[in-house]
Amino acid sequence: MARHREPLPPMQGARKDLSTLRTLLPYLWPAESPNLRLRVVFAVVFLVAAKVVNVTVPIFYKKAVDTLSPEVAAIAAVPIALIVGYGLARVMAQAFGEIRDAVFARVEQRAVRQAALHTFEHLHRLSLRFHLDRKTGGISRAIERGVRGIEFLLDFMLFNILPTLFEILLVCAILWSLYSIWFALITLFTIACYIAWTLVITDWRIKYRQQMNETDSLAHTRAIDSLLNFETVKYFGNEAHEAHRFDAALAAYEEASVKSATTLSLLNIGQGAIIAIGLVAVMVMAGYGVADGTMTIGDFVLVNTYLIQLYMPLNFLGFVYREIKRSLTDLEQMFGLIEEPAEIKDAPGAPALTVNGGEVVFDDVHFAYDARRHVLNGISFAVPPGKSVAIVGPSGAGKSTISRLLFRFYEATGGRILVDGQDIRSVTQKSLRAAIGMVPQDTVLFNDTVYYNIAYGQPTASPAEVEAAARLARIHDFVMDQPDGYQTMVGERGLKLSGGEKQRVAIARTILKNPAILLFDEATSALDTHTEREIQESLALVSANRTTLIIAHRLSTVVDADEIIVLEGGRIVERGSHPHLLAQGGIYAGMWARQQEASRARHLLETVSDAAKPAE
Repeated sequence: MARHREPLPPMQGARKDLSTLRTLLPYLWPAESPNLRLRVVFAVVFLVAAKVVNVTVPIFYKKAVDTLSPEVAAIAAVPIALIVGYGLARVMAQAFGEIRDAVFARVEQRAVRQAALHTFEHLHRLSLRFHLDRKTGGISRAIERGVRGIEFLLDFMLFNILPTLFEILLVCAILWSLYSIWFALITLFTIACYIAWTLVITDWRIKYRQQMNETDSLAHTRAIDSLLNFETVKYFGNEAHEAHRFDAALAAYEEASVKSATTLSLLNIGQGAIIAIGLVAVMVMAGYGVADGTMTIGDFVLVNTYLIQLYMPLNFLGFVYREIKRSLTDLEQMFGLIEEPAEIKDAPGAPALTVNGGEVVFDDVHFAYDARRHVLNGISFAVPPGKSVAIVGPSGAGKSTISRLLFRFYEATGGRILVDGQDIRSVTQKSLRAAIGMVPQDTVLFNDTVYYNIAYGQPTASPAEVEAAARLARIHDFVMDQPDGYQTMVGERGLKLSGGEKQRVAIARTILKNPAILLFDEATSALDTHTEREIQESLALVSANRTTLIIAHRLSTVVDADEIIVLEGGRIVERGSHPHLLAQGGIYAGMWARQQEASRARHLLETVSDAAKPAE
């Protein structure tokens, strides 16, 4: 269920809007790009020119009308020059506006690009904890809406709201100078009432927009989550359940949307009434002026033209302001992602890791995902250069946590982790991860080609290097059997490939990365016995003469490790070689006996099943 958010108090909401705009400003005035700054200056110049020319258009119109009035028309020819001037002024006002947009277009799109890139890069700097707690669909939606929000703010706030306010001041000054202060005061008072009504009602309505955003993100997240788990949905026949969850989110969006639409009608009615009252008041004053001879018909037309010229964008202002509030809300969410603090940071001036053999040492390491539950309690072991150490134990013992700590997805809460004598907290994360190659249990591939997924281990690798890695991982022949070869698409998360094929792709890209340290995290636990044996041969080939840390559930995969460490309850309870641990007759020996018995039972069932099959 979407979390309900109370509406912000008006002043607090205004401060948040200003804070959001201040965050956006550096993207519009980039210090590293004088060319873009120059474009901003020229855009402002053309903006002012367009509005100055625009307010002269009604003056040409007034003079033409006065010239054509009965008293003057009898002694004057058709005011061709005034009419041509009127037409030129209209063309110039439009031309200056279009040139302004053309000059500013690159500034706008560069701001959109940089803000989206900054957010994307920051998301990759955040910890694994953040991404496990958030829904990917909701995050992508927030970025998408934020990017649209930047475009709208730049298009309408800079080139609609601010220019309109500037034009209002110019018109009021002209009305004051030509007629009386009352024309300017009534115009300003009407506009002030219009803006006040718009601000108050829109701020009241914003809670419904926030609810729409939250329920929209929820619906999008549920749809993405369901489609990514398409096979699971089918396995359990839960299509109706997924449809119900999706519909519940859509129903919440529907309710918020209806409230937003009905309150919009109230806003529009009030805006229309204020505009009508102000227009009538000024026109009545102008009418009396014509009647008593202090104003001409041209003056009456001029006042009417100015008011229409102002109120047309003002009528549009209601929509613009509502969309600006929406854009600010969307932008606030996107910038909120940027402001999310990174849990894992490089130390100031941290050097790159210097690899010399790849020795890994865990020295009295403690860790807890939650302070109330400790996962590791004083773990100490070493993996000498070129040797292999396996970590086994029951589920929840802390095996996979060790791999996450080595990669610095999380920081150890006690003790230290060393690579070639260097505390991993003192070196850059990039250099640390570059030195480690990972083959996980659940290999997730990008929805791209086999070639791309292998080359991901080293994006600058040549096709020959990619093919060599595929051969070492024993997947080259399979790839060449496909109609599209290395350009075969693997599907979402690699669903078009079998578990074994995905693991071979993972092995190939790890070979291509050529790391000093290898980490196998349950790399074969989800495979059948035959595939497991083949993958084990590939892993043995890859790990030769490399420092290797193996996290395993199936003990048959670690019998050749130089040392086996048995974890239980976050502590090391046994350690030694495979024969040594069997001879001890302890926890490891019991696990080995149970797995061997299960393996024999599975083999017996497979034999019986094969014998029961009819001969072809």
